[in-house]
Amino acid sequence: MRILLAEDEPSFRQLLEKILVNWGYEVTVARNGKEAWQILQAENAPQLAVLDWMMPELDGVSLCRKIRETLTEPYTYIILLTAQQRENDLVVGMDAGADDFLTKPCKLNELQMRLRAGRRIIELQNELLAARKALQIKANQDSLTGLWNHEEILEILQRELARAEREEEAVSVIMADLDHFKSINDTYGHLAGDKVLCSIATRLYSLIRPYDYIGRYGGEEFLFVLSDCSQKSSVAFAERLRQCISDEKVMIAGQQVAITLSLGVATCGKRGGCNSDELVGAADAALYQAKESGRNCVKAAPKEING
Repeated sequence: MRILLAEDEPSFRQLLEKILVNWGYEVTVARNGKEAWQILQAENAPQLAVLDWMMPELDGVSLCRKIRETLTEPYTYIILLTAQQRENDLVVGMDAGADDFLTKPCKLNELQMRLRAGRRIIELQNELLAARKALQIKANQDSLTGLWNHEEILEILQRELARAEREEEAVSVIMADLDHFKSINDTYGHLAGDKVLCSIATRLYSLIRPYDYIGRYGGEEFLFVLSDCSQKSSVAFAERLRQCISDEKVMIAGQQVAITLSLGVATCGKRGGCNSDELVGAADAALYQAKESGRNCVKAAPKEING
């Protein structure tokens, strides 16, 4: 585990660094509080910190306060070292945000014990963060395809519309629907239908730009949110999606089965002011026209909304 050692006295710092390395820690050294603060602000900063109370530039107590006021996750476990032995120092240090407290010269077995306790707390907190992240992903993603779910893709659209209005950019949406998908479920079963949905979702996702979004809108429908994309460009992209799906058959129960898409496109122009429901509704109406026109085609709303 990485550990930050902030100590201004050279001989004690070198001795303590050597001991920590022998104990298996990857030590990052700071000679004063300012250096320690810069290290803790960096990406992948050490989560375990041993800070001297009296340091130039920024003392240990002040550094503790800055850490607790600014840095939230992941948690930094702080052990304060001090030559003072007054009881009031313990209260001041803990109030500033320190997790533990040792007086100099510290006993090595006591320091090792305190560090082990800090490691256990950090490891537990990291496990909790990972579990929370997994739950958040589960709440935002469609359980079958791994794409954004219905609620999340609509929230993304609302955020993109607000951002695009500030930056005077167009935003387009594409509503895509698998043609005659019910016949696949009826002929091959729902398990086969789920495999087809996953296969199509993976292919569609591979075609979007890094800053675009795709979600499973419901059933066999997918909703694309395209940033800074005009209606003309969106229609061309929708046509590419259609061709990609129709040109490659899907293997179902040992048979090559052709899958096609119908797509509807709607665009909020650079003047902004679009409502997400209005935009999705326009794309859905265009999708209905595509189905009425024989399916396996792309239709667009008559014009950009607020273009």
